Amino acid sequence: MRGSTARRRRTFPGARFASTTTRTTAARTSVALLTTAAVLASGGCLGGTDDASHPGGSRGGKRPAAKPSVLWNTKPDSIASLGDSITRGFDACSVLSDCPEVSWSTGTEVNSLARRLLPTTSRSATRTWNYAKTGAVMADLSGQLQSAVSRKPQLVTVLIGANDACRSSVDDMTTTADFRADFSAALKTLRHDLPKTQVYVASVPDLKRLWSEGRKNVLGRQIWKLGICPSMLKDADATDPAAEERRRRVEDRVDEYNAVLKSVCSQDALCRYDDAVHNYQFSTDELSKWDWFHPSKEGQQQLAEMAYRRITTP
Repeated sequence: MRGSTARRRRTFPGARFASTTTRTTAARTSVALLTTAAVLASGGCLGGTDDASHPGGSRGGKRPAAKPSVLWNTKPDSIASLGDSITRGFDACSVLSDCPEVSWSTGTEVNSLARRLLPTTSRSATRTWNYAKTGAVMADLSGQLQSAVSRKPQLVTVLIGANDACRSSVDDMTTTADFRADFSAALKTLRHDLPKTQVYVASVPDLKRLWSEGRKNVLGRQIWKLGICPSMLKDADATDPAAEERRRRVEDRVDEYNAVLKSVCSQDALCRYDDAVHNYQFSTDELSKWDWFHPSKEGQQQLAEMAYRRITTP
């Protein structure tokens, strides 16, 4: 405790003089009380003077009540999923179509996050909602969030960003500044409208690994020529300096996106970022056999497993 406890004498106008015995007893009692208070204060049991918000000590000698810590709920009972074609299960069941029933987040036909977290009685349209949209970019996240607000889910999952990097050319990729602004705005809106809702944010997948793995398949390389993620996947066999530089720029931009997701999410006590998605060493077995780009059912299973581990960690 800083400083010392000042002893103050109080006078009471008009008070009668007590007997000598009474004064002696009162004095001893006063000394005992002051000694006890000093011991308690030195042990931190009473408010001290080291409260930075009140220089010189808190008013009335009382320490302001501590703010309750925010606890992460490892067993949320409702989930809303936001994002792009990955979360919609695009090309996982049939060619050129969404298949939300195998979505890693809220799917019913795979061991999805919802199936792992929610009791059987809660796995219904009243406890899970998929608002992701094929082709979505980060600028679309706020709109998806608005759809989820009325449901008041306990958990919102977010996997978005690949389409911001998968453009017709590297110059068309979403700038890192715009990506940050859009994500920050969406998270701010969520926190304002749903102050108690938790958020799981998956990292943007490794598009460079997607190229290096998918190009091993002849059919995959041919399908990519139809225009799938041209900034990274066009001219898949080209290894000249220009092609390598193009892929490096996409890779760097994805790294920047993930740094933004991690940074913004870290400022929210109820947001958890997961770098496992980007770091996962997937193989062609976990890619769609229709486009060699989106996750297959096996890939969706892996995404669910990673999310489950991150969300259920105390």
